[in-house]
Amino acid sequence: MCGIIGIASNRPVSTNIINSLKKLEYRGYDSAGIATITDGYINEKKCSGRVDELQKILLKTPSNGNIGIGHVRWATHGIPSIVNAHPHSSDAVSVVHNGIIENSDEIKKNLETKNFKFKSQTDTEVITLLITEALNDSKPLEAVFKTLKKLKGSFALGIIFKNYENIIIGARRGSPLAVGYSNDENFLGSDSYALKSMTNKISYLDDGELCVLTKDNVEFFNQNKKKINKKIHLVSEDLNTSEKGNFKNFMSKEISEQPITAKKCVSEYVDKIKKDINIYNFPIKPSEINKIVLIGCGTAYHSCLVAKYWFEEITSIEAEIDVASEFRYRNLKLNEKNLYVFLSQSGETADTSAALDICKKNKVKTCAIVNVVESTIARNADWVLPIHAGPEIGVASTKAFLGQLIVLFILCLKLSFMRKDINKEFYNSKIDDLTKLPDEINKCLKSETNIQLMAKEFLDANGSMFLGRGFSYPIALEGALKLKELSYLHAEGYPAGEMKHGPLALIEDGLPVVVIAPKDKYFEKTLSNMQEVIARGGKIFFFTDNKKKSISENIRFGLRVPFLDNLFSPILLTVPLQLLAYHVALLKNCDIDKPRNLAKSVTVE
Repeated sequence: MCGIIGIASNRPVSTNIINSLKKLEYRGYDSAGIATITDGYINEKKCSGRVDELQKILLKTPSNGNIGIGHVRWATHGIPSIVNAHPHSSDAVSVVHNGIIENSDEIKKNLETKNFKFKSQTDTEVITLLITEALNDSKPLEAVFKTLKKLKGSFALGIIFKNYENIIIGARRGSPLAVGYSNDENFLGSDSYALKSMTNKISYLDDGELCVLTKDNVEFFNQNKKKINKKIHLVSEDLNTSEKGNFKNFMSKEISEQPITAKKCVSEYVDKIKKDINIYNFPIKPSEINKIVLIGCGTAYHSCLVAKYWFEEITSIEAEIDVASEFRYRNLKLNEKNLYVFLSQSGETADTSAALDICKKNKVKTCAIVNVVESTIARNADWVLPIHAGPEIGVASTKAFLGQLIVLFILCLKLSFMRKDINKEFYNSKIDDLTKLPDEINKCLKSETNIQLMAKEFLDANGSMFLGRGFSYPIALEGALKLKELSYLHAEGYPAGEMKHGPLALIEDGLPVVVIAPKDKYFEKTLSNMQEVIARGGKIFFFTDNKKKSISENIRFGLRVPFLDNLFSPILLTVPLQLLAYHVALLKNCDIDKPRNLAKSVTVE
């Protein structure tokens, strides 16, 4: 979603703000802007579209000033446009905002009765004008506190002031916000990634907290206006993982990195010598866990769905899955004997974070499976299992999804063994399979040439369908989601057995239908469902790991991946589906790393 950067320095900041905004492009956005304090006034520049356009504006008319804020916007209130782009400024103050102000209409009507004029359609502008009003009889910090009391909703804010040229104020409620430290300058950012190029010393604001930055100092305050101390985290940065290198885009790089992701993830958790999984400090004694509740959104939800099948297959634990945005609004029956597991690549997903907060308030045990260990979800959970995927810049998740699956399987296997649901022989054999997994994933990547031929068949299609049973059903959902995200082609994922209950009505001559049929107990039944599609003119793309079964002549394209074990088929079959979505999008000249209307870190409901 939207991204914030703020810099208080002893030298001009606009170049570093632009560079940091480029780091935030992965979040997804439709406009960009910057404001600095220059010679005693607010110098605001904004554009529709990419940060590159903003950079061109600054090259023609530079923005000087040693203090400034920048923003990339993902539209919520108001269409994508220059006037709706952030920052939103008055004569006295300039504001950048992530989140949604739920009572903005009410505040706007009140301000209009006081002759305040609005220039934009955004909810953010009410913050600007409330602070402007409060500055009539208050200094900046008090003016911000007064304003925040009037706001309902979520926000991360960066604020600069015309008459106070040396400070930036940041505030957080719901949306993430980080502070970075360096010599003679300090930084504000919506996540640590934007700050890593400038500092590795970072603190994180918690809900209700504010910060005041100057070039020499940072002060933190809680919602009761009391000064507080914050822990400084040292964050490492691997530049090799955050640059495209020789790849066309980040997504192709991240797909190709999946064997490395798998190897690193397995090596972090698996002791090959002792034949054991190094997961300890469970928040609940494994033998006493009544139920595993798996919670996520989008791709993370699909990883939860795969894990449900794993837990049901090899453990005696009941497994339940939930979409985070539904979980948080239901009349929940939380249980202290349940372990609530939250999946999020960024660790900042708003609905998932809010669902975790509900669990924390009810004092049930929580686990976070995330890629960013400094994230809000990781910090708030009782227990954290990192996926070790490294930075994932492409909006559509690939290697992080694969990392989530591997960690979930490892957790499932460990719990099963500790509860004596499986014997040592089975446990050892699955550990052996895990160590083979990176090489098998690498073999899947070698199918790319065949996938490129398949991709051409989707160019003239009006839609497509993905079918699977058992472990393959969530992978069908994920394959359809990837195609939708990247190529903007309508795609639906279904359990293959549900075809007769409605989806067959969608089958028409030439419709691309991806059938995912690994060598498992569902194989023959899936073939029967496939024949139903063929009989109605569907164009079949058959994905399997069954090397003994010949592929029907009625299949348009067939592709086999390596067979390792039925339990690992979801992981291996995911890779060619990612490649398919990627190559369809490439042929359609779509913006692969930044698909339209989407964002990497979803920080609003």
